[in-house]
Amino acid sequence: MRRLTRIPQVIDTSKTYEPILFDDEVWPVVKLAKNRKEFIERVTEESFRRLKKLRPNLNAMIEELELTRYREKLRYKTNPWKVDPDDEVIFWNSVKSRLVDLDNADKTKKQELVNQILWDIVHRYVQEITGNFKPSHYRLARRIIKFGFARLLNAARIKKFGSFWRGDLTLQDKIQITGEAEQLRKLAKIGTVVIVPTHFSNLDSILIGWVIHTLGLPPFIYGAGLNLFNMEIFAYFMNSLGAYKVDRRKKNLIYLESLRTYSSMALQDGCHSLFFPGGTRSRSGKLENRLKLGLLGTAIEAQRINYEKGEEGRHNKIFIVPVVTNYNFVLEAPVLIRNYLERKGQERYYVESDRYDKSGRILKFLIEFFTKGNNISVSIGRGLDLFGNYVNDEGMSIDSHGNRINSRDYFLFKGKISADVQREEEYTRMLSEVIIREYHRINRVQSSHLVAFTAFRLIRNQYKNLDLYSVLRLPTDEIEIKYSDFRRAFSKLRNRIIELFNEHKVDMATHLTEDLDKVIDLGITNVGMYHSRRPLLKNKKGNIITQDINNMYYYHNRMDGYELEKFL
Repeated sequence: MRRLTRIPQVIDTSKTYEPILFDDEVWPVVKLAKNRKEFIERVTEESFRRLKKLRPNLNAMIEELELTRYREKLRYKTNPWKVDPDDEVIFWNSVKSRLVDLDNADKTKKQELVNQILWDIVHRYVQEITGNFKPSHYRLARRIIKFGFARLLNAARIKKFGSFWRGDLTLQDKIQITGEAEQLRKLAKIGTVVIVPTHFSNLDSILIGWVIHTLGLPPFIYGAGLNLFNMEIFAYFMNSLGAYKVDRRKKNLIYLESLRTYSSMALQDGCHSLFFPGGTRSRSGKLENRLKLGLLGTAIEAQRINYEKGEEGRHNKIFIVPVVTNYNFVLEAPVLIRNYLERKGQERYYVESDRYDKSGRILKFLIEFFTKGNNISVSIGRGLDLFGNYVNDEGMSIDSHGNRINSRDYFLFKGKISADVQREEEYTRMLSEVIIREYHRINRVQSSHLVAFTAFRLIRNQYKNLDLYSVLRLPTDEIEIKYSDFRRAFSKLRNRIIELFNEHKVDMATHLTEDLDKVIDLGITNVGMYHSRRPLLKNKKGNIITQDINNMYYYHNRMDGYELEKFL
């Protein structure tokens, strides 16, 4: 085994954090909730102004309204949701009638009518998007989640039913926080924090919410898919935990601009925020390698506006904090990888039925997740400014040579802060690249990740004449890897991970340094332990076999991007 030149972080599960703000009346999200109506009006006015600027020509605006009305009709006709407002048809039929009336109006009247239609649509969207946070509900939801998680975790060690309810484990025993937790707390005291996590599971929102609470941080606002509000219990928790609603069915300009404006203005008001910049769960199992730039762009815009205002105080600077969630297994993996392969492979990939794709019961989902002995770690990265520079504990931006820089200067033009769409788009792109790099740097490699990668690469090497989709269609009873070959390959890859760890290019779990055979056994036991068809297991001869090569491929993908295949 390669020699370690630094020590993997040992997690102190007993550590507790005091709240950084004891009085919930000063939480930014509480202030926003108290002034909810006024905030809705402000966001509506600003969205309206921006849309008028984007479509200054009257005819162009009419076309935009007609296109929006048509797309909305398609949405509620072809893909209606329970959570949709009862007056959907009435409202959009009214818009249609008012657009028809434009034909009989003179130019001045037509402009007035168009403005009113636009205002009504924007106001409707903003009301839908805006969350309904209540501190009392937040505290109750927090207690319910903490109690429920703890009891589910204890099920892993049940011997008697009574011990399940007494609770012998703490959440910290199973959910381990690593990385820059202390810096995150300091940054939240002096500025506005935007956490940008990876996205692998439906549990991510609840998991990150628990981490935020555990670290003593005030509530964060975050965008939750409107579809989650179809279930009343989910709607309660989403509203209670600071969610605002995002309807991914709506792709029209008016909705997207309203959503962007909401995010930007909430950040300007100092509300800590949570974005999943990948946009949706990783279908392939890979760390995100391409990010959605829309909401990231609102953070850069909010930072520029804060600097324009010249206001001093805690909300003036916005910090980006990358976070990576590390699971030994992801419950939705079979569905996600199938979806990924269908999109990517098209006719080269054939789908077989799997009854587990259709089991959507949330309670079963949660119980299986925690009772299978799954350990989770959440890796918190170093804080960044909006231009990809690291910041120190005082929030000062630091360049690659360790020198302090003033991030305000990025917005200067001829000595004044000014808006420049192309410049801010370029800053957003640069920031996304840094976040992706940070994901790979703070990714905490588990034995489960590495055994899956090793096995799949050995199979690919064994069938070099087949493309990926042909390999994925191989009969599982024909796949067997000699343990001696697997052990040799795994040892090489572990050495490479240690080299990358020494170079600060990846993180690694402490158990990876233990006896080689024990590490392999642990990885095989943990990887995909929930699934009815296991990605990896040993046969009676002690060799490595699989019951589902697709699942193996999904877990293999977690190590994509480190060029480990070169070492086999």
